[in-house]
Amino acid sequence: MRMLLATRNQGKVRELRQILASAAPHVELVGLDAVAEYPETPETASTFAGNALLKAHDGVERTGLATIADDSGLAVDALNGMPGVLSARWAGRAKDDAANNALLLDQLADVPDDRRGAKFVCAAAIVWPDGRELVVHGEMHGRIGREPKGDQGFGYDPLFTPDGFDRTSAELSPDEKNAISHRGKAFRELAGKI
Repeated sequence: MRMLLATRNQGKVRELRQILASAAPHVELVGLDAVAEYPETPETASTFAGNALLKAHDGVERTGLATIADDSGLAVDALNGMPGVLSARWAGRAKDDAANNALLLDQLADVPDDRRGAKFVCAAAIVWPDGRELVVHGEMHGRIGREPKGDQGFGYDPLFTPDGFDRTSAELSPDEKNAISHRGKAFRELAGKI
C-alpha cells in the first residue's frame, strides 16, 4: 500500500520509513516531493491535532493516497503552554529559529530554573481515502535552559534538555533523539495502527 507523508522534510520521511519497516512493512511511504505539487493549506487550527488533520485531509484530497501528517511544537509551563501551535512563528517570522529562541529566553529571563519545565508535543494524523481518520499524540518532557547549546536538530532543540539527560536535544545524536522524541513516539504509535 502506498501512503503519503505530507512533508518535504526528508528527515521525517526517513524516520517514518524506518519505523514502518518493522511495524507495517506492507506500506510504501512517499513524501510531497514524490507527488504532483499542490498548494498546501495554511495551518490555521488552534490545536496540533487540528493542524495535522488539515494537512492529512489536504493530502488525501489532492493525491487520493492515504495521508499521514503531523504538527508539533513546544509547550512551556511558565508560559501557560505557549508557544504551542505558534512555535514556528513565535517571534513573528515563520521558521526563524534564532529569533524564536531569543524571544523565548527573554520571556523566561526572570523564571527560576525549577519553574522552567516544558514539553515538546506532536500530533500525528492519518486520513484514508474513505474518510476514516486517526490522531495520536507523543510528548517529550524536559526543561528550558538559559543559553543555546549544541548544533544538532532545529527549532528549540538548543534550549531544551529532555528529562533524564544533561545535554540539550541539539547535543544528542539523531538516534538518541529519535528514540525519545515526541515525533518518534507519535509515529511509532501510529505505525502500529496502520
